[in-house]
Amino acid sequence: MNANPGVGRQWRQRVFLAAAAFMLASCGPSGQEDAETSETAPPAPAARAGVSESPTLAAVRRRGYLRCGVHQGLVGFALQDNRGQWRGFDVDFCRAMAAAIFGDGDRARFTPLTAETRFDALSEDRVDVLWRNSSWTMTRDTEGRFAFSGVNYYDGQGFLVRRSLDLKNIAELNGARVCVASGSTSALNLSDEFRSRGIAYTPVVTPTEEAARAAYAREDCDAFSGDISALAAARTTLPDPQQHAILADVLSKEPLGPITRRGDEQWTALVRWTLNAVILAEELGVTRANAQSLARDSSDARIRRLLGADGNYGAPLGLSRTWALDAVRAVGNYGEIFNRNLGPQSPLDLARGMNAQWNTRSGGLLYGLPIR
Repeated sequence: MNANPGVGRQWRQRVFLAAAAFMLASCGPSGQEDAETSETAPPAPAARAGVSESPTLAAVRRRGYLRCGVHQGLVGFALQDNRGQWRGFDVDFCRAMAAAIFGDGDRARFTPLTAETRFDALSEDRVDVLWRNSSWTMTRDTEGRFAFSGVNYYDGQGFLVRRSLDLKNIAELNGARVCVASGSTSALNLSDEFRSRGIAYTPVVTPTEEAARAAYAREDCDAFSGDISALAAARTTLPDPQQHAILADVLSKEPLGPITRRGDEQWTALVRWTLNAVILAEELGVTRANAQSLARDSSDARIRRLLGADGNYGAPLGLSRTWALDAVRAVGNYGEIFNRNLGPQSPLDLARGMNAQWNTRSGGLLYGLPIR
């Protein structure tokens, strides 16, 4: 206890005056809020009170780069070129994430994973996210380990066959040897489909998709079954691609998309909205070339929110206000990513099909979620 009550009162008065002075100074000269939240601009969204930064995002920032699990070698999706540089559809989405986080798409590192090792690598924290043509299924979604953030490619399972066999449909595969990779949904779909149709076949199960492609090339099997996009990629690697055809029959729906570890909702949201940002960018006509100028000059409220000109929609994700702008400037919008890796600018030359925007004449499944 203080022996002099007057000294105590003087001390309390000084503390009160100092606190009042601090509060007045923080309000600015007129005592009003910062211009960011004035009537001329919408209030900037903020991270929810009491919610700390995503543990995964914090670890990525400390490390200085993003770790993505990708296919170990699939033309169009993930493949190292002659200089050792990773290229492909999934690779570009990983770079978009790196740009959203760091403002630099080159802050991405790639870990090649097989179908059987991909989920263990994610659960053991050897990668931060899987961008590896993995199908969103109920079992994978509900087993408690993983969370899907969306779909970046709508696919289906089919069959690659030699034209010399003159096969037209699945029914004609009765008695055939069919190559399929283990650890994938393809083996299960194949068994279900042939059993339901009463078609006899001999499964040639290989440890990896690459091994299945090699077995097919050696003619160890009559058909190769897998995702149609993977079959199109496999065909480009054969000595004479024109001598091989993909049957019209489609066994299944294969919604492929990124996967994160369950329990870090903010990180899952970051992956989801980065994917959505490049989809929405195509819908709104935002490209790699015009993104910067649109951020400055566009009067479209949707574009201004996407590119960070109005509001700070990166804050709830733990990112800067220009996170989506940075992502699009790094790799382009969804259409640009598709065209150079899978579409007319690539060896695969795949049609957009179901992966077209919802509002196009063909009526695809891509739909940009609103940023507001």
